[in-house]
Amino acid sequence: MFTQAWKNRSLIWQLLKRDVQARYRGSALGLLWSLVTPIVMLSIYTFVFQTVFKSRWSDSSGETTLSFAIILFLGLTIHGLLTETLTKSPLLIVTNQNFVKKIVFPLDILSWVTLMSGLFTFIISFVLLLILILFELKTIPLTALLLPIILLPYCILLLGVSWLLAALGVYLRDIQQITGTLATLLLFLSPVFYSTSILPAQFQTLLFLNPLSYVVEASRAVLIYGNLPSFSGLAIYSLVAILVAYAGNHFFRKVKPGFADVL
Repeated sequence: MFTQAWKNRSLIWQLLKRDVQARYRGSALGLLWSLVTPIVMLSIYTFVFQTVFKSRWSDSSGETTLSFAIILFLGLTIHGLLTETLTKSPLLIVTNQNFVKKIVFPLDILSWVTLMSGLFTFIISFVLLLILILFELKTIPLTALLLPIILLPYCILLLGVSWLLAALGVYLRDIQQITGTLATLLLFLSPVFYSTSILPAQFQTLLFLNPLSYVVEASRAVLIYGNLPSFSGLAIYSLVAILVAYAGNHFFRKVKPGFADVL
């Protein structure tokens, strides 16, 4: 799964640059849209959930609008990476038919490009998040150094999902319609807009079947609260992520010979 990406790292880099440039080509603000969009969405969600619905993350009287926004923004940023993978992957092969029919091309790396493109947007939003944390908390917890080991299995999981959806998207065009709804469903069935502590114990267990839930909770623990994540949970999540990535890659390679015939 990974040697193919390493061998073609220069090609992945070129495709990534092309993807990012194409996304903002012709727009007046250009790359600034990657910063403006999350700020606008954060403002809207914060207003709706805290001002309209009177939501509070905790019973603490010291909770401010900014602290609520930080907790919310981290969850939305992590979900954004999932959304980009789910919505773009089903069309990866369909929209790159020239790579399938005309030249010998390592189609596997298109999922890497999709993941890294999503990470580009994630990093920009994450820098904004760090600024907000510094402004509100005046410091960043030392446990924040553990964030990469939480996000790594999440990225591996998304990579496997991308391979699976890219392959299925060739044969089942309805996949594109399903994934958009699925992304929204996973958003509201994860602790992005609410704390898991408000749910009954049995629902908390079900909630963590959502691939977003552990990552969101563990990321908040290390980045905002300064707590250690559940390492047993991280080990289980990592194992599942590797299995999903392997299964997705295996399925992609197995059905890849039929792409040219279908397209």
